[in-house]
Amino acid sequence: MATATPPPRSHFGKRLRMRAGYRWRNSGNGLLVSARSRWDTRDRAVFPTVRSHLGGMSVGYSGLREGLAYTLEFTEWRREDGAEKAERTSGERSGRELRSPARLPDADIAVIGTSAARARRLPREASLVIPMRVHFVIDFEGDAEWARQRISKRERWQFGRNERRYNWTWELNRDPGWFDEFYDRYYRPTMFERHGTRERTETKEVAYECLFRDGRMFVLSQDGERIGGALCHWDRSTGVLTLRLLGVFEGSQEHYDSGAFKAIYHFLIRWCAEHGVSRLDFQGTEPFLSKGTYQWKRRFGTSVILPPNHFGAKRLWLQVRHDTPTVRDFLVANPVLSENDDGSLEAVYFFDAERQPRSDYAASSPGVERVRNVDLDEFLAGLKARTDRGRARS
Repeated sequence: MATATPPPRSHFGKRLRMRAGYRWRNSGNGLLVSARSRWDTRDRAVFPTVRSHLGGMSVGYSGLREGLAYTLEFTEWRREDGAEKAERTSGERSGRELRSPARLPDADIAVIGTSAARARRLPREASLVIPMRVHFVIDFEGDAEWARQRISKRERWQFGRNERRYNWTWELNRDPGWFDEFYDRYYRPTMFERHGTRERTETKEVAYECLFRDGRMFVLSQDGERIGGALCHWDRSTGVLTLRLLGVFEGSQEHYDSGAFKAIYHFLIRWCAEHGVSRLDFQGTEPFLSKGTYQWKRRFGTSVILPPNHFGAKRLWLQVRHDTPTVRDFLVANPVLSENDDGSLEAVYFFDAERQPRSDYAASSPGVERVRNVDLDEFLAGLKARTDRGRARS
């Protein structure tokens, strides 16, 4: 996989700073991950605390700032009905204050983003400890046909049909001119079309220095015309290729309709199997099975793992504080991956006498050790007992 390194575009000092920042955000080095987790969750740090009311239900999020985009916004998206926007009330809390969640602003559901160790020490009543994010990976044990057979039968059939119909081709490309074209006309438009103002991107300078120069960049063409591409981080020491940036031309819907966007994943799997890659990391998403990205990535025969970077050392503590029909609706509609005491992951589906578990959100993937259906009457029994005691005293 040796290729010529493209020339730098920034002076030496700036390149060092960009690479240091990139490693701080993305490195899987155990010492760096541990150091960042401790720094990010220290007692003296100041964290946002936001109460979001929408759809007849309130969610309070406190803790790591990343959780505002990755977690709170997801809960708002799942509560939106198109008729209203979330009413947010914001404040701040110290890391020490997050140890006492009862002192945080009241909400129907409380969520704290913190380190794994701290999350496990928080109260267990009506609560779960869940990953902040999960990644989807393929560990290659065979050739391209072995990798293809891991993909769902329907995905294989659709890709094979569309590959012939549109005459797609896939190739490695190290031209800096292609990087510029890809970043400006493929990647950024695609991110905006998919996420709008919620998009999260690497700057062009960082993408060039930290991804393009040392990584692997690909072109997807249709009848010889470029229509898509992908830029991946390459770790030579471990043989791991991580998909970081991808896009289709101008983010156009036609390339979704034709299956070209999905084809990028298929071609990456094939290329990795043919070029000695040990692991392909499609990166991840929030640990909610109702998240479209979760269901999308599991279809490619992937395993679910904790992220190798600092997110792997962070958790969400989620506690239900008020038992209402709307809260129950939300919990049932959004099954979640939860962490067991031994660190393994399980899929939790809530239900009660009036609400069936959402089995249409599949969880079967290597890395998810089991599926557990949780009766909300039992899960929330402590809330009812506490409410009854309060009423009796009054």
